[in-house]
Amino acid sequence: MKSIETDLPGCLIIEPQVFGDARGFFYEGYNAEKYKNSGIDRVFVQSNVSRSAHGVLRGLHYQWPNPQGKLVSVLEGEVYDVAVDIRRGSPTFGRWAAVVLSAENHRHFWIPEGFAHGFAVLSDFATFTYQCTALYDGAADAGIRWNDADIAIDWPISAPRLSGKDEKAPFLRDVPVERLPVYAP
Repeated sequence: MKSIETDLPGCLIIEPQVFGDARGFFYEGYNAEKYKNSGIDRVFVQSNVSRSAHGVLRGLHYQWPNPQGKLVSVLEGEVYDVAVDIRRGSPTFGRWAAVVLSAENHRHFWIPEGFAHGFAVLSDFATFTYQCTALYDGAADAGIRWNDADIAIDWPISAPRLSGKDEKAPFLRDVPVERLPVYAP
């Protein structure tokens, strides 16, 4: 397993070692010891799978309080996956990192607690999976507008298909400070 740092400290791209031949392939999707050695020492308590069509953009989502760390990957298709540091007081507040995740590259993306997360589907469809460090908490559910000019994410699609919730998400500067995670060095 190879761990690749991003411009956001704590957000990691994981490349598993893939063993394949004409019959197919095998890789470890998760190994607690190897992840711990890469700096990801978490217990996952919820696993989710979503399927989305081309052009769908989901996000930017987070929970506060009761934040979730997410280990995400793609089982079918391809997505442009994004993490945004929204921890008040963080030296990288408002900055983002992105990675293309696909069934072909087998990459995983670790998004720690305190970051907003979103993805855009680049293929005809994508089956997306994510493991979470906290259970979903509807009262803590929150979001940031996908096209917030202050964050300036370079999305590879210009007119995404959005949920009503994501269309109406606030800009980061309009989120009350008490609804943002706190940076803890």
